[in-house]
Formats: sequence, structure tokens, C-alpha cells
Amino acid sequence: MSDVEQSQARPAPLPADEKLRRNRSRALMLAFLILLVDQAVKWVVTYPLNLQGQPERTIHILAFFDLRWVENNGVSLGLLSADNEWGRWLLVALTAGIAIFVAIWLWKERKRTDSIALAMVLGGALGNILDRIRLGYVVDYADLHFGEWRPFLVFNVGDAAITIGVLLLLVRALLMRDGKAPKKEV
Repeated sequence: MSDVEQSQARPAPLPADEKLRRNRSRALMLAFLILLVDQAVKWVVTYPLNLQGQPERTIHILAFFDLRWVENNGVSLGLLSADNEWGRWLLVALTAGIAIFVAIWLWKERKRTDSIALAMVLGGALGNILDRIRLGYVVDYADLHFGEWRPFLVFNVGDAAITIGVLLLLVRALLMRDGKAPKKEV
């Protein structure tokens, strides 16, 4: 195959602004998908499964995993608990401010992996903000445990997405330099 035929066979690289647009579109679609899945699962555990109305507010699924109804009035790890309307709306404002910051960062981000991580954080945060606005608390239901030991508090899809997104950002920030893993020293 000649050079001309090879260049015609390969698509031309996308301009930088087109790559950025695609990155944003994919990331925003991922954030929206996470929001939808988060809200759908919360609807299932709230209504069809009536988790809140179950004995002990729990449905045993596996030896190490239960569905357990928890009304989370705080943020991560139960911090900043909002026991009244003022606290509730202050938490809505605080988490909305964080979500706006993440959305702006996502809009400016050029690296696909960071965009994916930010989309996960944004989608999860929006799901939890929506709960807090509608209900006054965040619906948590996933209880991973090994006997009595629980490596996590009871969580939801949004919490999991936020955690994974933040971990991806941390790994990338700590282990990657200029897109390459650091070389091991001998």
C-alpha cells in the first residue's frame, strides 16, 4: 500500500477543540447516566422493595451484603449532620457549590481519564443533592460487611461513583507524571 493509500485509509486526527467537545459530551453523558442509575436504584429500594418497611429495615442478599435502609442527614462519613431545615439547606448549598466546582473543572479538563473521574463525582453528587432537596436526607442502602466488620458505611450508587472518581483522580495525581507512570528505581 502506498503512502497516499495509507493516509486515505486512516482517519485524520481530530482537531483539539473537537476532541475537547467529544470529551465533554461523553463525560456529561456519563454523569447523567450515573444520576439516572442512582435515582432508579433508590426508587426500587424505596417503593417496589419497600426497604424502609422491612423488618429491621433490612433485606439479606448475601452473607456479606444486605440492603439496609439508612436516611443519611450528613455528608461523607456522617460528617456535618443536618438535623434541622437550616442545616439541610446549608448542606444542599455546600454540596451544590462543590458540584458546580466539579462541573467547571470537567468543562475545562482535557484529559479523558480525568474527565471520566470528574463525571463520576458529578453524577454521584447530583444524585445525592436531588435526594436532599426532595427528601431532606440521602437514601443509603448498600451494606457491605464481613461478619460484624463493615469496611464502609452504608452507601448508594452515587456514593460509590464519587468514591471511585476521587480515587481515580488521586491515583492519577500521585502516580502519573506527564501521562506516564514513574519509573521504578533499581
